[in-house]
Parts: sequence; C-alpha cells; structure tokens
Amino acid sequence: MHHSLDLGLIGNGTIGALIDAQAEIVWCCMPRFDGDPVFCSLLREHTNHDSFGYCSIELVEQIATEQSYIDNTAVLVTRLADAHGAVVEITDFAPRFYQFGRMFIPVMLIRKIRKIQGSPRIRLTVRPSANYGAERCPVTYGSHHIRYVGSNWVLRLTTDTSLTMLLEELPFFLDDSITMIFGADETIPSNIADLAQRFLDETVNYWHGWVRDLGIPFEWQDAVIRAAITLKLNTFDDTGAIVAAMTTSIPEAAGTARNWDYRYCWLRDSYFVVNALNRLGATKTMERYLGYLTNVAAGSPGGRLQPVYAVDGKARLEEHILDSLPGYRGMGPIRVGNQAFEQIQHDVYGSAILAVTHVFFDRRLIHRGDTALFHRLESLGEIAVQVYDQPDAGLWELRGTARVHTFSSVMCWAACDRLALIAEQLGLNERVTYWRDHADLIYTTIYRRAWNEEKQSFVASFEGDAMDASLLLLHDVGFLSADDPCFASTVSAIEKELKRGNYVYRYVEADDFGEPENAFIVCTFWYIHALSALGRMNEARSLFENLLSKRNRLGLLAEHIDPRTDEQWGNFVQTYSMVGLINAAIRLSKRWDLAF
Repeated sequence: MHHSLDLGLIGNGTIGALIDAQAEIVWCCMPRFDGDPVFCSLLREHTNHDSFGYCSIELVEQIATEQSYIDNTAVLVTRLADAHGAVVEITDFAPRFYQFGRMFIPVMLIRKIRKIQGSPRIRLTVRPSANYGAERCPVTYGSHHIRYVGSNWVLRLTTDTSLTMLLEELPFFLDDSITMIFGADETIPSNIADLAQRFLDETVNYWHGWVRDLGIPFEWQDAVIRAAITLKLNTFDDTGAIVAAMTTSIPEAAGTARNWDYRYCWLRDSYFVVNALNRLGATKTMERYLGYLTNVAAGSPGGRLQPVYAVDGKARLEEHILDSLPGYRGMGPIRVGNQAFEQIQHDVYGSAILAVTHVFFDRRLIHRGDTALFHRLESLGEIAVQVYDQPDAGLWELRGTARVHTFSSVMCWAACDRLALIAEQLGLNERVTYWRDHADLIYTTIYRRAWNEEKQSFVASFEGDAMDASLLLLHDVGFLSADDPCFASTVSAIEKELKRGNYVYRYVEADDFGEPENAFIVCTFWYIHALSALGRMNEARSLFENLLSKRNRLGLLAEHIDPRTDEQWGNFVQTYSMVGLINAAIRLSKRWDLAF
C-alpha cells in the first residue's frame, strides 16, 4: 500500500496525529510535536509481518471506507464496511477542554470503536516504535493496560477489550464497542468507556464553542473553519508557538531530497499567521503566539534573530540524517532538526516587528504594547538598518548562494516603517522622525537597486534580473500601493515568468537541488491577494476555487502541489498553506451585509 497525504489531523495543542482513510495512525510524535514518532508508518510502509511503528484497525473482508470530521471539531470519524454488510465506526480525538478553570490537554489519544451493524470481525494491531523507528518498543502489561517502553517515554494503552486479542493480534467479532486510551504511564481509575465518552462530549463542546467565536467570511465558511481548526492544532499550547507542519521529511517533489523537518516555528510565517488569527478574531491564540514571539526576540543575543526556533523557543536545531526510516514512499533522507537555524535571513526582523505591531494597535488584547516593549523592538530595527543592503539566504533559504534579496530589504523597510507608526501611537515624536528617516532611506535604495527598467518590474535581488514570488507581497506589507503602476507591472512580470497554468512558482531558476518541480501552494495564494488588490476579482476567485478543489478529502493542504497531477507534496498539514486559504477567503468573499 502506497501512502498519500490524503490524511486527517487530530490533536489538542500538545500532540498531533495523522490518520489515513483505513483509520491507521500513520504519524504521531510524543510527548510533543517535535518528539519521537511513536507511530511513523507514513515514513515506512509496513510491507512485512515484522513491520512496526503503526496502530491499525483492520476489518476482515473490508470493501469500503468513508471518513469525515464531526462538524466544526477536530474529532475524526472513520466508517469501515465489509463484504457482508457489517459496519464499524472509529472515532479518533485528543481531549481538549476546560476543566478546573484551566485547559485540559493531556498527552492522550482516544480511539472509540463501535459496531454500527452486522457482525464485524476486526483485528487490532498496536506496534509503537522508539528512536525514530529504529526499534520496536518492549511490552509489559497489567490487567487492563499495556505499556510500550520507548527510549525516554512510556506509552500506556488502557483498554476494555481482551488483552490477549490485542497482544497476539488475533481477529475477533466486535459485539458492541471498544475504547482505547493512549497516554502517559498513569493509571486511569474510572470506567474507561464512560471516561472516553465524557472526554469526547467535552471536546466536541470545546471545539463548537471555539468555532462559534470566530469571525469568518460569508463565502467558503466550511473551508475557512477547517483551516482555522488546523491552525489551532498546529499551535503548541504551552508556549504559543505555531509549527510549520506536523511532519518531517515529506519530499517537496518525488525523489528530490528536498526533505526537511518542519516541526518548528518559523518567524517568517509569523506575520501571516498573526494576520489570519486577527482577521478570524482568534485573539487568545494570537496573544499566546505574540507572547512566544516577544520572548524569542527578547532572548536573542544582541537582538540578532534566526529564522526558526523550537516550540520551546530553543535556538539550536542541529540537523542530522537518520537511516532508521526509509522515508515517504521510500524517498529519503529523513532529517531531524533544521540547519536553517544557522542561516542569515534578514526578512526575520520585519516579520517579527510586523507581527508584534498588533500588540500596540489591537484594543481587544489584554496585554497591550508599551514603551518598554517598543524599545526592545527598536534593537531589532537597528539590526534591520544595518543589514537591509547586505547579502543573505533569502526567505527561500537557499543553502548555496547569498545575495541581497529584495524581499529581505523590503521587510527591513517594513520594520522601520512600523516602528515609526508605533512611536507615533506612543507619542514618542523624536523616535517617529528617527525611524521614518531610516524607512525612507531604505525605500529609495530598494527603488534604485531592485527595480529593473528593462523588465519594468522589481526583481528578486539587487541589480539582478530573476523573478521571485515574494514580490507579490509588496502591496501586502505596504511597500507599494495597489494603484502604483510599479505594482501592476511587477505582477505582470511574475505572471510571465513564474505562472504555470493555475499555479505560481516560488522561482524557476535552478537552486542547490536543481530546478523546482512543484508549485509552492502559498505563492498562488499571494498571487490571488495581488489580483484582488488590483481589482481583478474574477480571476482571483477562479484561481481560489481551483486551489480549494485541490485540498484533500478532509479539506487539508500540504506545502507543494504537482501542477501536472494535482498531487500534494511536502510536509503536512502546512500552516502556511492553511493561512493563505484563510486570508484569501476573507479578501475575496462577499460581505455578510451585502450577501442577501
């Protein structure tokens, strides 16, 4: 069986798990997003009797499956049917709800298996792995539980089914229902079927309440709600960090070795994420994320920021390659850690300041920005002033080449521009002048060195002639107004060079791994934003509808798409893509007050 990214995501802000159409848990790291994957068959298909690293529920003589989320929740329901008309329903979720005045988000996955009709015969296989799939966990058991001992983590499965059937993986007739609770090595003192049902009801209520408070557009409501829930699932509740994706090493394109670990928090995403959360009115999630960002910025030595941090804010993410897993469809390498933490990317100063600007202007937030926070941000601004015309790896993290990237310079301009606006808000007139002068200097330098007269367009790097999709954001970050002819002509140069059918590529020139084969999904969303800013609404809407139709059956997006086959590639579920969907839907939708 070949794996695909036609998967569902469940989670609770502490852990996340990916589940395929057959209800197999193919990926789940514990005890947090960047932990050891106890289930990792997404990166190793179980082709033989001795395979491990997965949790499956097999219906004997199965002929059909259907899967969907309970509306407006992160609870996934899979129905399997066999050749004799028997049907089994599996409900998968991670508990998340308020209890004793605080959020209850344990390291816990719950699977409820229920007979719907007929006489289904099932086989349960639970084979967790340790050390990134290197070894099968040793097993000990008691009267109602099985302990799987990992290298630094013990997974306990508490269940009300026969342990013999489970341990020996024998098929049996399902009479009524079974509960499986995976979690920390702690005794569950109550009746586990009742407990699981209560946790399910509370979790469904929590998600319904959370969704009810979202401010969503009139059109494409289901798509936006699913994207918003997914964004919440990619948020590590304890610190507020939002990871780029749940997985590591799903290749950007088949057999390219463009395999990276995305279970970390990129500052570059921060501006877009905060914008989306702000538009949705998810202010608590936004506030936690802004808290994470300000802590990272405050802790950075000499105000120097790196592009990416761990969910706990740690800076060192040494990258190494593992040989314990063959990879997605056998396409290695498997990387853990991300060397991008060592890269120089000057756009991060603008990203951080653009994101944190909300704290000074959004009156819904309890902890508002003050002069002390402004002065902390000023040290980031000072670095932006030093580096705006210096070479860096750029937002696409080119590992082999450094040049002065236009987008990085524009983000340095944005850092100074927003500091001037914040200073004005705080009544610090002398700082307004200081930052406005710096912003103006950077602005004129970019115009002088990044505008290509021949192409009538801004280009990817100073004095260069290559194009780069990040230039679509010149209006978004406020560098160019929508009616500036330079914006329209830059968009049309990008259309000429980077658009392939319904998709826009990041860039098309060869990089350290050759020419990019697949389209980076968020770039097409950026193009949609640019079209809507230019008033080309019909084109924008039809491209948006096309992208919506490419989501997997549960409404989720990865990072890349193959324009020839429409197959998704890259780490999954991709925060950047889901944020692009939310921001585009909000821009393009009819207004509620004009909809009827």
